[in-house]
Amino acid sequence: MNISINNKNVWAGPGETILQVANREGIKIPTLCYLKEFSPTGSCRICVVENEQNGQLVPSCAFPIYEGMQVQTNSPKVRRSRKTIIELLIANHPQDCLVCVRNGNCTLQDLAAEYGVREHRYRGERRKGKLDLASPSIERDPEKCILCGRCVRMCHEIQNVGAIDFMNRGFNSQVAPALDRSLNTVACVNCGQCIVVCPVGALREKSSQKPIWEAINDPEKIVVAQIAPAVRVALGEEFGMEPGTIVTGKIVAALRRLGIEVVFDTNFGADLTIIEEASELLRRIQLGGELPMITSCSPGWVKYLEHFYPDLIGHLSSCKSPHEMEGALVKSYYAKKIGVDPNRLFVVSIMPCTAKKFEAQRPELGSDQPDVDAVVTTRELARMLRTAGVDFSRLPDEPFDDPMGESTGAGTIFGVAGGVMEAAIRTARYYLTGHDMDFIEFTPIRGLDGVKAAEVNLNGNILRVAAINGLKNMERFLEDIREKKSAFHFIEVMACPGGCINGGGQPLPYDPEKVRKRAEAIYHLDRTMPKRASHHNEAIQKLYEEFIGEPGGKTAHQILHTHYIEREAF
Repeated sequence: MNISINNKNVWAGPGETILQVANREGIKIPTLCYLKEFSPTGSCRICVVENEQNGQLVPSCAFPIYEGMQVQTNSPKVRRSRKTIIELLIANHPQDCLVCVRNGNCTLQDLAAEYGVREHRYRGERRKGKLDLASPSIERDPEKCILCGRCVRMCHEIQNVGAIDFMNRGFNSQVAPALDRSLNTVACVNCGQCIVVCPVGALREKSSQKPIWEAINDPEKIVVAQIAPAVRVALGEEFGMEPGTIVTGKIVAALRRLGIEVVFDTNFGADLTIIEEASELLRRIQLGGELPMITSCSPGWVKYLEHFYPDLIGHLSSCKSPHEMEGALVKSYYAKKIGVDPNRLFVVSIMPCTAKKFEAQRPELGSDQPDVDAVVTTRELARMLRTAGVDFSRLPDEPFDDPMGESTGAGTIFGVAGGVMEAAIRTARYYLTGHDMDFIEFTPIRGLDGVKAAEVNLNGNILRVAAINGLKNMERFLEDIREKKSAFHFIEVMACPGGCINGGGQPLPYDPEKVRKRAEAIYHLDRTMPKRASHHNEAIQKLYEEFIGEPGGKTAHQILHTHYIEREAF
């Protein structure tokens, strides 16, 4: 079809919206409630444009084009309407930008600057709401909510959780859990994807900075940090670097500048997870255990299963997640190696994930003391570095400490959806055949699609595998398992769309192109590693010889494995 935008003739396909055509033509239209992957609602009205044929203002994100349509995206009427909407949103918004966690990275703030809002023309009663601070992962400030509905659509349409929704009507409308309860008392899985899509500061991660600073300043404590694979391809964005810039060595240097004594690589824990997980999978196949076995690396996914499919808990791998394995080893193997009381060791995990904060507090992880004492997100680490005056871009690259600083490409690809599965296949193949795969890269389960499935020939045995990201995509697989119809042997699940590279603690604002570049960087790291399979990690081999014994043995189960619990689905 032929239409006109700003007096320029352009083509458009049937079913396209004005916004889609304008974006393709390089015409910027501001949005607040719109997200590309979701059904449009047109609720915020920031994206209004003028239909010249009748003079009406219509939401460009939801209005379909038609033959001969004539649209103005920047007429006086449009600009006046958008500015008024912004002013009305600000009138019902706390005036605390200077102390807001999203100051300088807030879509509403950006729009106010863009449209020249310099005064408060509208004054009156504001919506009230109570702070929700009880969750170990996510804090909610209802007074900052602009009712765009992004978080609601993410929680329902992509994550299939439904922990939050619209409540009440008219002026009293708000987004909250059922009965206005705390997120900590409902079936929230702490994935933080609501934070990722929130355009303002209504949702934020629970800060763990205070106990970390206290531990750093405590002369009796030895602070040990570990860095997840997805953090090293994302932290640079917080300091103006291109998405996907690999800053591993700079992070190590930065943590030492903060006063942290020891810096290990979570990829070591990922390699160890693969050894234990591949061994567990082969035992289940050979001895008739529950199949398919499902990965347990994503704490958001584990909590989802505990809430909504508790009868299928037996299908979860009993392996702890990589950072929890590493934390457990720091307080056992490493403490013994350096001859210190484990209580003096304070383990900090630098993670792309808000659900890891909840995971670290699980009583099932750790006995006398937690495996991990504190979790900070990529965003939080950036704030800590700014507070300490660390000029991140000028830091040199520094190596990890031994013995838990060695890793392989297999541990690195844990950061992207499909990576855990691919790493496990590399090692499972070796265990069954005695030699590595001819082509170490298993491309059928690569990519950011929500569902990927494949068959692997392991020494004449066909292994059916799937890699799922985004919890909604797992629903039909779980129903098949429940009805005994599943043909799969092994399933990887990542709660966050795209995997850890798009975790709830990664740099904002959300942009699919950023996620794609982070994934490319993860695979680049894998290709450049001298060793690309977990079973070739010499530090892991030495760990088994000196301390653990055999994979899946008594010591391994005491330190590296765990169990799960049933939770109510409300």
